[in-house]
Amino acid sequence: MPSSSAVPDSVEPEVVVTEEDLARVDEILKLHQHDRSEMVAILLGVQDALGYLPVPVLKHLAERLEVSPISLFGIVTFYTSFQLNPPGRHKCTVCMGTACHVRGAVNVLKEFERRLDIPAGSTTPDRHFQLETVNCVGACAMGPLVIVDDEYHGNITPTKIPRLLRRLERDKAEDVT
Repeated sequence: MPSSSAVPDSVEPEVVVTEEDLARVDEILKLHQHDRSEMVAILLGVQDALGYLPVPVLKHLAERLEVSPISLFGIVTFYTSFQLNPPGRHKCTVCMGTACHVRGAVNVLKEFERRLDIPAGSTTPDRHFQLETVNCVGACAMGPLVIVDDEYHGNITPTKIPRLLRRLERDKAEDVT
C-alpha cells in the first residue's frame, strides 16, 4: 500500500488518539462492512463519532481499507463538510455569498481573522473559537451575515464584531470559574 506524509499544513498531526477512539472507528467500518465504495459515509460516521477527523485516524482508516492515506486526504479536503482539526467551542461562520460579499463580508471576515488571530478555516489554539466561511446561507436580505453557534446575526459590520466576541469571551471566563 502506498504511503504518504502529505498532510496539509493547517492540520494538527500530533493528536493522540485513544484505543477507545480506534475501537469506535472500527465499529463504523464494521457497520459499513469495510466497503470502500462507502468511503464518504464512513468518514462522516467517524467525524460524527469523534467531532473531527484526526490524522492518526485517517491513517488507521487507510490501513484498514487498504487505500493510500493520500486518497483519504483527497476526499476529506475536497468536501467542505469534513473537518481535520478539533472544533472550537464557538463556531463563527461568515457568509461569503454574493449579496453578503457586496455588502462587506470580506471586511467582516478580515476583522474576525484580526481579532481572533487565525485565518478562516482554523480554530484558536485554546479551541475556544473556530472561524469558517460558507458560500451562501440563503439569508441574503440580512447580509452581511455571521452565524455564531447556529444563531444568525444580520447586517454585521466590522465594528459589531468586538461586542459579539466579548459576549463569547464571557462564556469562556464562566467555564474557568
